[in-house]
Amino acid sequence: MNAALNPVASPHVMNTYGRLPIAMSHGKGVRVWDVNGKEYIDALAGIAVNTLGHGHPKLVPALQDQVAKMIHSCNYYHIPDQERLAQMLVERSGLTNVFFCSTGLEANEAALKLARKYGHDKGIERPEIVVYEKAFHGRSIATLSATGNPKVQAGFGPLVEGFIRVPLNDIEALKKATVGNPNVVAVFFETIQGEGGVNPMRAQYLKDVRALCDEQDWLLMIDEVQCGMGRTGKWFAHQWAGILPDVMPLAKGLGSGVPIGAVVAGPKAANIFQPGNHGTTFGGNPLAMRAGVETIRIIEEDGLLANAERVGAHLRDALEKSLGGHPGLKEIRGLGLMIGVELTQPCGALTQRAADAGLLISVTADSVIRLVPPLIMTIAEADEVLAILLPLIHAFFAEQSPT
Repeated sequence: MNAALNPVASPHVMNTYGRLPIAMSHGKGVRVWDVNGKEYIDALAGIAVNTLGHGHPKLVPALQDQVAKMIHSCNYYHIPDQERLAQMLVERSGLTNVFFCSTGLEANEAALKLARKYGHDKGIERPEIVVYEKAFHGRSIATLSATGNPKVQAGFGPLVEGFIRVPLNDIEALKKATVGNPNVVAVFFETIQGEGGVNPMRAQYLKDVRALCDEQDWLLMIDEVQCGMGRTGKWFAHQWAGILPDVMPLAKGLGSGVPIGAVVAGPKAANIFQPGNHGTTFGGNPLAMRAGVETIRIIEEDGLLANAERVGAHLRDALEKSLGGHPGLKEIRGLGLMIGVELTQPCGALTQRAADAGLLISVTADSVIRLVPPLIMTIAEADEVLAILLPLIHAFFAEQSPT
């Protein structure tokens, strides 16, 4: 076959991804099929993007309707569904205003700009933002600089200045790193780190950081790009701690696969940007807005917050029962349908082995199996995931054991 027509080869596409030799054709629910007709159960959801799975019977006709009406309108004009979706996000977050963009990277970049302008508006010439070890906020130069992964930063220096890096869940380390520094303007983190290995911030730590930000007049900026939109069983993962951020970037699951990003801001940050300060061509277009509106509507109609909590707990309990105590297991962590299974050895090979067995997963931070399936997954489908995954992990353990 001509390489250009080979569905599992992309010779004219930049080689920026370590792809598996698979090309997907279509999906239904939590199942997808490749171009050769092989079926997979999807426990990755496009990396926490396909909130409603594939071909959802309520989402598809709504998007078809919108495509027939209007796909794009520039932001010279009001776009009614922007206000509709913004109101829905404001009501569910307790915040006040929204900026729309197209990706999580863009949402995080906007948050960084908000923080800097917040500082400049206070007379701080060189604002600094606290960020975290193991964080991942994107691959633009600024978000890459905020990211805590030297591997993805390598080769792209000089990085942007103005970041102070601290460890997770250590309030004293945060205080020590910032004491007496008048340039600090914000603290920026993921409630549950995704690419960093599914590392949750503890509830008490979240409360302590909120209190410190209030005390110091800093912005609390919480990246909910991967862990938000119902994935943990609440709309946003920080809500388990009962706090409110000042700035909250969103993306991934907000549009169930249609590219969309958002920055939701509270009173302290909502009016920092003025006309001309920030913008984007594709952000907030009618198709993306309709996808966001319908995603939220369907999550509520179908009870998917409770489903995520219930099915996630089932998965974690079964994983703990089968793997707990094994010397090859380091930890199982996460909330709802955002689960990380950390092994003591790098286990990237399991991504291909799982696909060969009909299961889509990912391995992040070298040794963490990440499960972020669609929020529509049932207990029975979760059991199918376990029936494939657990034998693979036990076989991997056996390979690593000394003979």
